[in-house]
Amino acid sequence: VQLQASGGGLVQAGGSLRLSCAASGTIVNINAVGWYRQAPGNQRELVAGISGARTTNYADSVKGRFTISRDTAKNTHYLQMNSLKPEDTALYYCNAYIRTVPGGGLLPYWGQGTLVTVSS
Repeated sequence: VQLQASGGGLVQAGGSLRLSCAASGTIVNINAVGWYRQAPGNQRELVAGISGARTTNYADSVKGRFTISRDTAKNTHYLQMNSLKPEDTALYYCNAYIRTVPGGGLLPYWGQGTLVTVSS
């Protein structure tokens, strides 16, 4: 199984970006999905997530600006980022808990980071 993240880039403050994370490989089902970020010198932090029960949660710093969504038919989840601020600059990683064998357990998978740079 692979997660392919895309959509990062350079944007001015106040702008928008949409990140995508597509899962491929032998997939029975995908449970929880999420986006994390890591800025230089900081620990990786949860930005947004969707649980297996389809509930969403967000870091306080992005509430009202970021929206996480998923397309289960495409095994893809997204992060719409609006009103971007310079402090949103970071490497963004996608994550998903995936079952690859019927009746098997859920395992965490990570995509490669996609860099988001917000200029002031």
